[in-house]
Amino acid sequence: MKTVLIWLTLCFGTLMTTYANGTAYLFSYFINDSKDGLHLAYSYDGLNWTALNGGKSYLTPAVGKDKLMRDPSICQAPDGTFHMVWTSSWTDRIIGYASSRDLVHWSEQRAIPVMMHEPTAHNCWAPELFYDEPSQTYYIFWATTIPGRHKEVATSESEKGLNHRMYYVTTKDFQTFSKTKMFFNPDFSVIDAAIVKDPKNEDLIMVVKNENSNPPEKNLRITRTRNLAKGFPTKVSPSITGNYWAEGPAPLFVGDTLYIYFDKYRDHRYGAVRSLDHGETWEDVSDLVSFPRGIRHGTAFAVDTSVVEALIANRNYNPLIPDNLADPSR
Repeated sequence: MKTVLIWLTLCFGTLMTTYANGTAYLFSYFINDSKDGLHLAYSYDGLNWTALNGGKSYLTPAVGKDKLMRDPSICQAPDGTFHMVWTSSWTDRIIGYASSRDLVHWSEQRAIPVMMHEPTAHNCWAPELFYDEPSQTYYIFWATTIPGRHKEVATSESEKGLNHRMYYVTTKDFQTFSKTKMFFNPDFSVIDAAIVKDPKNEDLIMVVKNENSNPPEKNLRITRTRNLAKGFPTKVSPSITGNYWAEGPAPLFVGDTLYIYFDKYRDHRYGAVRSLDHGETWEDVSDLVSFPRGIRHGTAFAVDTSVVEALIANRNYNPLIPDNLADPSR
C-alpha cells in the first residue's frame, strides 16, 4: 500500500508540473503484425508511457498490398491537424496517409505513390514526417532498396540484396507532392531516419539506423544540419546505442533533455538513450522507461495537454492503473 501511495504521489506531482507547463507527450505505435492499426500512448515526463483507448487500435489499415500499419509517424500541423504516414506493406512502392483533427476520427486513407516510378524498387519502409517551419513545408522521407543503384555493402544471407537509402518528397497540402529525390546517401545501408529540432542550438538532429548486416551494425547514429533543404552530412556519429540491435528511433525533447526511444527488437522490449547536453554525450536509460505491452516502432511528439485530456476522456479504462509497468517483455 505504501508503495502505491508513493507511486501516486510522484505521478500526481509530475502531472501538476506538466499541466502548469501545458505540454504532454504522445507516442504512436503498432503491435504484433500491425494489421489492427494505430495505437497511442501518453506521458507527462517522457519516462512513463501509458496506453490510451484501453490498448485498442484507433484506426485499421485499409491501403497497400498487405494492409499493414507499421511505423506510424504523426506530425501536428500549425492549424492543429494531425497528419500521419505509415508502412503499408513489406514490398509496397507506396506509403499510407491519413489525417485527423482529434486522433480519434480519421480521414479516408490514401496511398501516396512515392516510388511507383521505380519499377524495381523493393520497398518503402518507415516513412517519417517532419514540418520545416522556415519553408512551411512537410518532408516525407523513407527507406528504399533499388537493386544495383548504390555502392554495394556486404550483407548476411538473410538480408541478401537489401541496400537501403533514404528518399523523400515534400508537400504543403498533402494533395500535391514534389518529385521523389535522394534524401540521405551514406556509405552504409540506412533505414529508420527521424528528425527533431534542437530548441537550444536551433539546428536539426537526424537519427538513423546503420543497417549493415555483415558484420552486423544494427545501431543508431546521429547527424545534424541547420538547413533541411541542403540535407544532412553523411558523416555520422559513432553508435549511440549499446551492445544490442536497435531500430525505429523516436527522438523527443522533454525540456532540455533529448530522449531517443527505440525498439530492441531482438530482445522484445523497448529502450531509450538520453542526452543532457543536446547530443554531445549519451546514457542508456532503458531501465528507467516503461512502455505499454508489445509496443513497436512509432513516433514521439509533444502536444498541448488538452489533446491528451480529450483522449483520456474517451477512455474505457482507469488511467491510474499502471498496467504498462508490468510489461512481461521487460
